[in-house]
Amino acid sequence: MERIPLSIKGLTVAYQKKPVLENISLSVPEGKLIGIVGPNGAGKSTLIKAALGLIPSVAGEVRIYGRPYTEQRRLIGYVPQRESVDWDFPTNALDVVMMGRYGHLGWFKRPGAAERKIAMECLEKVGMADLAGRQISQLSGGQQQRIFLARALAQDAKLYLMDEPFVGVDAATEKAIITLLNELKQQGKTVLVVHHDLSTVKEYFDWVLLLNVKVMDFGPTEDVFTKENLQQTYGGRLTILDRGDEPVIVTTR
Repeated sequence: MERIPLSIKGLTVAYQKKPVLENISLSVPEGKLIGIVGPNGAGKSTLIKAALGLIPSVAGEVRIYGRPYTEQRRLIGYVPQRESVDWDFPTNALDVVMMGRYGHLGWFKRPGAAERKIAMECLEKVGMADLAGRQISQLSGGQQQRIFLARALAQDAKLYLMDEPFVGVDAATEKAIITLLNELKQQGKTVLVVHHDLSTVKEYFDWVLLLNVKVMDFGPTEDVFTKENLQQTYGGRLTILDRGDEPVIVTTR
């Protein structure tokens, strides 16, 4: 198997003829925790959805370990934005997590005791085992996010794509999430995360993709996450205090 988890060449996505992503090309290294950062409307969520084939592209190609996404679905774990999910759907936390096992079973084989055990172990990892039987509509925002992370864990993927997993969660949940992401990285998994909080980028991510319709820069965080690159990416929507080499974000708008 090719060692490049995600390769994108010339990807362009447009809404009503207006480019949302323009000529995106990048090669994601294996075993890294990568932040996708940029202003609102930069195409961050669109990039993840286009890579997964959830929205059509105008041009370009996406390869997962050297092959089309349709052939590699079971290698990918996806955590969507929480607000994009119908949380009123009548199901409990354990059932949601067990959905992550369908790629291993095939859709026509019902999950059994082994899958249930794996799902419970994943709920345990995110601190939600005691709420396994709770309806998802009765969970808080942070609890719902943990359930979706547990579902992604149950997929036992090699590449994880996460769309704003830290939005709307409390400090304890954020800490639990980043601990989990680091564990995945230590297992050799590759994790891409759409992220808004610039103050935690250096702490959380090995690599960063600066995106504003086009790739502004992509590489190791210490090389890419600079005052000059941030000002180029955000333009007038970012205020940065100048304290030597360390960019200090004051406001974004």
